Amino acid sequence: MDRRELVRALREDRVPDALYDIPGVHDIPVQPDAYYFLRPAPDGWVVGLRERSKDRDTRWFGSEDAACRDLRAKLTASPPPAGGERVADVLAHSEEIQRQAWRDFERALREQRRESGKDAPGPGPDADA
Repeated sequence: MDRRELVRALREDRVPDALYDIPGVHDIPVQPDAYYFLRPAPDGWVVGLRERSKDRDTRWFGSEDAACRDLRAKLTASPPPAGGERVADVLAHSEEIQRQAWRDFERALREQRRESGKDAPGPGPDADA
């Protein structure tokens, strides 16, 4: 198994994308506090857990296949690192979360203006459209 096959297998296993980083093949857009990684190393591959900017539980492998199989086993056999499910949920719904934040902002701005006697509309996410 190589890194590309691993990513396909993890997606088939429904492992959230935010739980693992494989540089050059599957990069995490927003890195959570904890995630697993697979990286090339001198004379082999390293698999580990990155928590709060520190590598933990790292293991060295002589082949890409062995490293990929180890990472897949870790991600499918154990619960995800703390916060991983929340990050995956936020990434999956980021556009709707952003739209809702704008609606909440505009509502709060209208309320503030009403209270101060100024009732003018505020800018929104589609103001330039």
